[in-house]
Amino acid sequence: MSVVLFILGVIFMVVAIGASIALHEIGHLVPAKLFGLRVPQYMIGFGKTLLSFRRGETQYGIKMLPLGGYISMIGMYPPRPAGQGETGASQKKPNLFQRVFGQMVDDARSQANENVKPEDEGRMFYQLPIYKRIIIMLGGPFMNLILGFVLIGIVLTSFGVATTTTTVSEVYKCISTAQNSDQTECSATDPVAPAYEAGLLPGDTITTINGVSVAQGEWNKLTDVIRENPGQSVSLDYTRDGASYSTTLTPYLTDRPVTDENGYPIKDANGDYEMAKVGFVGMSSTVENLAMPLSEVPRVVGNQLATIGNVILHLPQRMGDVARAAFGNEERDPNGPVSIVGVGRIAGEISAEESMAVGDKFATLLSLAGGLNLALFAFNLIPLLPLDGGHVVGALYDGLKRTVAKIFNIKNVKPVDTIKMLPLTYVVVVAMLAMGGLLIYADIFKPIQLF
Repeated sequence: MSVVLFILGVIFMVVAIGASIALHEIGHLVPAKLFGLRVPQYMIGFGKTLLSFRRGETQYGIKMLPLGGYISMIGMYPPRPAGQGETGASQKKPNLFQRVFGQMVDDARSQANENVKPEDEGRMFYQLPIYKRIIIMLGGPFMNLILGFVLIGIVLTSFGVATTTTTVSEVYKCISTAQNSDQTECSATDPVAPAYEAGLLPGDTITTINGVSVAQGEWNKLTDVIRENPGQSVSLDYTRDGASYSTTLTPYLTDRPVTDENGYPIKDANGDYEMAKVGFVGMSSTVENLAMPLSEVPRVVGNQLATIGNVILHLPQRMGDVARAAFGNEERDPNGPVSIVGVGRIAGEISAEESMAVGDKFATLLSLAGGLNLALFAFNLIPLLPLDGGHVVGALYDGLKRTVAKIFNIKNVKPVDTIKMLPLTYVVVVAMLAMGGLLIYADIFKPIQLF
């Protein structure tokens, strides 16, 4: 059964990835057509075409390798400037680099413009106003942003988020002072836990602390007061079986792990927990899925985008970490980069996890698909060709060039020819392929461990 569930999780993510790619390209296609640009092809995948049909000027299809997608737009690059030969060189004899580079540019330009027809004059990409070019290129990434926002919004507002609540799950009878971490029974020298001494029981829901109200999802707000007031009397109001009660307790000063904003213990460089002397009362909270208001969705999406942006900004370092984990003994960073293979594997493991309820699995898969779309949004904004961000930079530079020419009354300004960046584009493509290959290897032989 677990194998079937694993396969279903992988299939879910394959469909989600395919839909994300398809909608990304629609984000380019719709504004391109609205602006009158001729779009000969809309394709999902690369390689041999498996299925296709034609509607109007555009051929729609699915190709063999589902590793991306594209739309072909007429006039992505301007024609060769007049007076240049086949290699794009001036009348001075070109050197070897100029001949090779020029031939690469000419071949790519010829291939890009082979479908240009006389009636396309005035409706080619490089002839569009700058703002229309930018809208077309940003349409794809922003479609992924919208998808990520919607999917994560559904999870937060409908399924909720696992949250430590102010409902008590366990009350300890004492605070262990023994060095033996395996101790399970209280000894005569162990002090009574303040929560137990105050009469708190599992199931009690704390409503105020020191007169300040705490909501059901504000366990950290409660524990902050306890940790910051060792030896000081703290008042609590709580409910039990529908009735309200009050009590006081005095937090015990003890060494406890330092936690992050989510309540998880922080480890130092040696892998040991960071400890601090703080107040402790000896109780723990229940964890429940609490729905969040729609107003919280932008904050959560913004935090995820910040995390993704940090990974992209430190991508060389992150890839080095992946390489060390893949070929060494280090563990993979759960927040590090993964390939499509890794995303599918994670989806399969979530689907097959026996300890998770069906609703929690579906919510987690939706959240994973939402995070994937946010990653596609951020990655495509990298200002390098062939990514969308590279075309946006080219359009902005063209606009700047035209503005300067207008100010200084310069006539016959040539459009910016982004195809001249082809060698750098090839370098970026090779780097992306190398990173993809490393990630796939790591995701197969040293995958991220979730459970």
